[in-house]
Amino acid sequence: MFLQEKFIATIKHPKHMEYFLKTRWKTAFLQTGTISVIKRYVDLLKENDRYVFIHVEKIPGITCDKEGLQFLAKFIRPHGIVTTKSSLIHLAKKEKLWAIQRLFLVDTDAMMNGLHSIQQVAPDALEVMPGIVPEMIEHLVKKTNIPIITGGLIRNKNQILQSIQKGAQAVSSGNPEIWKLVEEEGI
Repeated sequence: MFLQEKFIATIKHPKHMEYFLKTRWKTAFLQTGTISVIKRYVDLLKENDRYVFIHVEKIPGITCDKEGLQFLAKFIRPHGIVTTKSSLIHLAKKEKLWAIQRLFLVDTDAMMNGLHSIQQVAPDALEVMPGIVPEMIEHLVKKTNIPIITGGLIRNKNQILQSIQKGAQAVSSGNPEIWKLVEEEGI
């Protein structure tokens, strides 16, 4: 299972791939590349024993539809996807990909709509943004029966620990300074 650790690196720039490969973490959310290079990135990470999740909406050239997901599953071959689109969760599961639903907590309506969607599409995990709202993490843990990953706006170790203490399975960050902090101080 990809959620064996408390930290997930979100790779937003190609130069961060090398740094990630020097860490002990096993899971990456890939948000960099294009349709022409994404397979090389996925292959490199998998060759180094890492779980790779592609954030579908962040990769130019990959369409957010049935054909796009089939292309990812059959030719790019990541372990799974991250998406804000509930419709892609169902398609990803049909293609035997792990599916992580990303939910932005901008207000109560967004949370309620997100919970409704999660009950319908049953993602493998939920990534909650921003990751600095521990009370909401605790609420979502109680309301869902899936692992919660939190990320976004994380700036220090205390915020990571609060998220985990409130029930997050893991914390994701695209900030290499946070990666360094977690690597040096441990989580």
